[in-house]
Amino acid sequence: MSDCLFCKIIAKKVPAKIIYDDEAITAFEDVNPQAPVHTLIVPKKHLSTTLDITEEDNELIGRLIRVANRVAMEKGIAERGFRLVMNTNPEAGQSVYHIHLHLLGGRPMHWPPG
Repeated sequence: MSDCLFCKIIAKKVPAKIIYDDEAITAFEDVNPQAPVHTLIVPKKHLSTTLDITEEDNELIGRLIRVANRVAMEKGIAERGFRLVMNTNPEAGQSVYHIHLHLLGGRPMHWPPG
């Protein structure tokens, strides 16, 4: 998608602090962090919302979570705990329409979150 911010970051047309990159996934630091660790894990395949995920994407979504776990371990927050968040549509807070996981950690998380 030519107007998608995350597609532009993946294509390296928009700068970002990329911390992980492979053939299917890119992870980068959130520019407006909500926790000491706030990393976005993004599939390179453009899917606007979770409602666009099909069975064909099962392996990709599993890989997204495995990359999030790897980043949590590398950031030193895996054992203490972290939160993975994926928002869908406006009332959930989705502002970029390219699915992505928010990896949040480095401080206690509270419930309920919203």
